[in-house]
Amino acid sequence: MPVQAFVFPGQGSQSVGMGHDLAQAFAPAREVFQEVDDALGQHLSKLIFEGPMDELTRTDNAQPALMAVSLAVLRVLEREGGLDLKRDVALVAGHSLGEYSALAATGALGVAQTARLLRLRGNAMQKAVPPGEGGMAALIGVGMDLERASALCAQAASFTDEAGQTHRQVLEVANDNGGGQVVVAGEMAAIDRVIALAKEQGVKRALKLPVSAPFHCSMMAPAAEEMRKALADAPINVPVVPVVANVTAAKVTQPDMIRDLLVRQVTGTVRWRESVDAMVAMGIDSFVEIGAGKVLAGLVRRINGDVATCSVGTPADIEAYLAAR
Repeated sequence: MPVQAFVFPGQGSQSVGMGHDLAQAFAPAREVFQEVDDALGQHLSKLIFEGPMDELTRTDNAQPALMAVSLAVLRVLEREGGLDLKRDVALVAGHSLGEYSALAATGALGVAQTARLLRLRGNAMQKAVPPGEGGMAALIGVGMDLERASALCAQAASFTDEAGQTHRQVLEVANDNGGGQVVVAGEMAAIDRVIALAKEQGVKRALKLPVSAPFHCSMMAPAAEEMRKALADAPINVPVVPVVANVTAAKVTQPDMIRDLLVRQVTGTVRWRESVDAMVAMGIDSFVEIGAGKVLAGLVRRINGDVATCSVGTPADIEAYLAAR
């Protein structure tokens, strides 16, 4: 039997209509969408199913929306397919906001509670940096790794003004996604410099990402403080399956540590490559992406070509996954 990890996608995996067929076909999925709608006092499911895309992509909507789709898939697997997370899955992890989905999946957080926390997180991250002052860029290509990206950041963060004074701007590694893909975040001028520098140094692709803020860098400190306050009294249970945390790439089960890591995650690097390597070292040989899109399955394959991967987000995916069990 394969030793499975369930992984939960982050921002960028959203699409209009995600989860719609699931909600039409399965009552447990409808119940999750209704619970999220009620928790937020908003018909978020209508936005998920019908769009428009620009509104769905807004950080404060995309975060709870992607969590809702992931939990809808999981509930169908549990209630219709007989899946028992504690029995059938060894570890869980999520990319950025996906870590909240993983925690909700394991019962560490409630679904309604997670929706409200993600709404707050999205708003806090959006407010932390004025529009246009910060951004993110993807550095992609053979040989691109954490060490090379960190060196490029260090070089591009500094600039000399007309008076000959040297200044340093914020520019940090935000996501170490593995497979030759690293995302950096920081002040917009520094983002422009790192893209130009990367191209000069032969990086295959260096491109600005269509995001509204510089996530997972020190510019997000005001958002981290808001999350610290929100999480201080939030009830957190021991997860039924250990969660591999973004900022440590290590498994965690203690509620107080989970609380601390969720705060650190706002400004910290998403160590996805290390997380996947750590899960493989702990015996995982099959990764199942739960929710919208196929981004994480693709990243896992590029990190380790020896493990099995699949993405489960539609009724057809669910049928295929359950048939293969």
